[in-house]
Amino acid sequence: MPSYLEQKFGLHGRVALVTGSSQGLGQAMARALAQAGADVIVNGRDPAKLAPVVAELAALGAKATPIAADLGNRADVQQLIDQAVGWQGHLDILVNNAGIIKRAPAADHSDADWDLVLRVNLDGVFTACRAAGRHMIARGSGKIINIASLLTFFGGVTVPGYAASKGAVGQLTKALSNEWAGKGVNVNAIAPGYMRTDNTAALQADPMRSTEILSRIPANRWGEPGDLEGAVVFLASRASDYLSGHVMAVDGGWCGR
Repeated sequence: MPSYLEQKFGLHGRVALVTGSSQGLGQAMARALAQAGADVIVNGRDPAKLAPVVAELAALGAKATPIAADLGNRADVQQLIDQAVGWQGHLDILVNNAGIIKRAPAADHSDADWDLVLRVNLDGVFTACRAAGRHMIARGSGKIINIASLLTFFGGVTVPGYAASKGAVGQLTKALSNEWAGKGVNVNAIAPGYMRTDNTAALQADPMRSTEILSRIPANRWGEPGDLEGAVVFLASRASDYLSGHVMAVDGGWCGR
């Protein structure tokens, strides 16, 4: 018989979809959910990049399947959720991780970059939440975990579209929680700190900005993708059943500085 903690934190029998999970934070969270017992749908735009992740999760003993989709295309997002539900007949966990960033001074930020960032980071998240939410509400249970950012709380520099989109993701998380918490669907968010990913490559390569950032982090290091493992498993599990509408900063202490 599973122990109390295994019952609370274990994800056996649950089906999870992690968008943008071909690499980086998404791949790490997909791995953590699989290790906790979930069956996992791996998503990205490039099908070729999904196969190695599926193989990795299968080696851990999890059932895994790839579904390619462009999160900047509403029709693709709806089809992604439909296919995710169809895989095993239900979807229990949705992690909205896919996102992009475009860097340029606000005065020079192009309409094309603004539109693309908002389309992927906000429109895609809402479309996925809406589609998955309908399914979860009908079943009376579900966990939605949106990936926010420190820029949900702060404005950032030279990333106006990204900051606007992540601020909106925080408010969307709270708005959906207000409607769905009483229907058995928990909607929360994780706000990662400065993590070593492709999205932060430019910052890591800039000696001045990298030093400024590191000096503000009490943990005295950049975050690694694996630092999100505990947070995502907790928010996906029964252990977080009374937590809803919360934006959890996993930031090495940045927000407390």
